[in-house]
Amino acid sequence: MSNVSYYTEEGLKKLKEELAHLEQVERPRVSQEIADARDKGDLSENAEYHAAKEEQSLLETKIAKLKNVVANARVIDESQLDTSKILIHSIVKIKNTVNGMEFTYTLVADSESDVRNGKLSVNSPIGKGLLGKKVGDVAEIQVPNGIMKFEVMEISR
Repeated sequence: MSNVSYYTEEGLKKLKEELAHLEQVERPRVSQEIADARDKGDLSENAEYHAAKEEQSLLETKIAKLKNVVANARVIDESQLDTSKILIHSIVKIKNTVNGMEFTYTLVADSESDVRNGKLSVNSPIGKGLLGKKVGDVAEIQVPNGIMKFEVMEISR
């Protein structure tokens, strides 16, 4: 099943660079580890060989998943987005209505998410709760420890 994800040009470039690194650097390294372990003799009792084979399996799974993400990625033309409501790649300033704390986030695809740097996944509870809201709206969002209320202060690109 393919899920289309939307990225900035920079975000898609990073994904492609990670995929290239896994295929061109990590895959040959793991193959060499398998070859080195195989040269040490009896494979049935060779822990290095089995560890390298396990690492290869995990690496190939990661490569396959990343290839699928890249194949289904679309670059967003941010100039065409509606700036009156919150969408992916919106920069939003919100205020917690209970304690008055203000936060600024950019809503991004899952793989670009980095909360410490203000990049919030659109698939996170808060991201989902903010999508479609306009300035002045209050979003009531179910989070693991209850319901939070955020007022949308600003929306930009």
